[in-house]
Amino acid sequence: MRRILIILVLALAALAAWGAFSFHASLKDWWRPPIAPRGDAAAFIVSIREMTADHHGAIAVQLVEGGQPSGAFYASPGAPVNGDTRFQVASLSKWATAIGVMRLVEEGRIELDAPVTRYLTRWTLPPSNFPAEQVTVRRVLSHTAGLTDGLAYAGYLPGQAIQSLEASLTQASDADPGVDGRTRAGAKAGAFRYSGGGYTLLQLMIEEVSGETFDAYMKRAVFEPLGMAHSSFLLTAAEEAARAPTFEADGRVAPQRLYTATGAASLYTTTNDLARLIAAHGPGAAPPPLEPQTLASMREPHAKQLGLPIWGLGLVLYAPNGQGGSIIGHDGSNRPAINTSARVDPATGDGVAVLVTGDIRLASQIAGEWVRWKTGEADIISFVMAGRRNLTFFGIGAGLILAMTVLALWRPWRRGSGGPSEAGA
Repeated sequence: MRRILIILVLALAALAAWGAFSFHASLKDWWRPPIAPRGDAAAFIVSIREMTADHHGAIAVQLVEGGQPSGAFYASPGAPVNGDTRFQVASLSKWATAIGVMRLVEEGRIELDAPVTRYLTRWTLPPSNFPAEQVTVRRVLSHTAGLTDGLAYAGYLPGQAIQSLEASLTQASDADPGVDGRTRAGAKAGAFRYSGGGYTLLQLMIEEVSGETFDAYMKRAVFEPLGMAHSSFLLTAAEEAARAPTFEADGRVAPQRLYTATGAASLYTTTNDLARLIAAHGPGAAPPPLEPQTLASMREPHAKQLGLPIWGLGLVLYAPNGQGGSIIGHDGSNRPAINTSARVDPATGDGVAVLVTGDIRLASQIAGEWVRWKTGEADIISFVMAGRRNLTFFGIGAGLILAMTVLALWRPWRRGSGGPSEAGA
């Protein structure tokens, strides 16, 4: 019996060690080399061109090194696209909205740890079993306020009635199937719960505090100071006609969807403008989008997933940058088939902007390849997308350990039971 216990303890220890090793190896992506030699921007662009050869939608890619453009790639089966072509960027919008909020914090017009309801007159959180006071500006920015709307907005087709901000917060009529759609405190604050409704709440707060429309405030306070002349949350008729063509995942031309929750899901921007935003997060940037200490606070970990600190204030911490900080940015994915990504290393001013229609994963894959190329590690999105491969890798090793354990238990049992080998001796 003692021998059996020792074997089982050793097997459990081996499984734990193998689990830790395979998790770490998956994060480091040890079994897959970068797609181009490190530091070779031209080779990286060539690899992206090859990687997207079968893509049937529009794509724009802009590399940034040391705050300066260093390579680009554009393709479209419809109207041509370039660095100034506007794409709708889905949840990447939240990064810009967060900068707008932090501008008001710097001006002393908002307190990060104050309840959002302090700044609202047009709408307020509905009563629930959890106090409205837990829904602070800081927690909403980091998706830790206990909001349970579950919203990744589906948007409205042209011609459909679009809700007001207040009505959308009460019950979003463009909620994806199976989600609550009500912006409310439905859980205890602290744990990560992704909330599109929280950013719609911030959109309303910005309008109330600034006294401007959300689009007007963001242009004046964020985009114009950074030289992002082709970025806005609303398009004129001429701008709408010139935006990137949109496609379904099967290649069919699709109409662009419209949103009430523009701060959460409907920034229109370009790779050239995102390159300016990336550069503005680098060392010695002029003008920076915010004061250096404010930017540093946004990059601090505020929430975890899979035990990893990956959420700051309005941005994602994708991977260590090797200099004590993180690669930061945001992704977006929405209908009809939109995927967008931006990554930046604040220590160097290096980054990448990827805007895609016709696919819901491609931009994140390209941005993940950039992180692998720059740091030698897999970013958190790449790690999640490779979940099946990573589980297979773990399963093979775990299966070998279990097989060896069974064999180790069976051999002494077989000898002790007087099996055929003993009887024939």
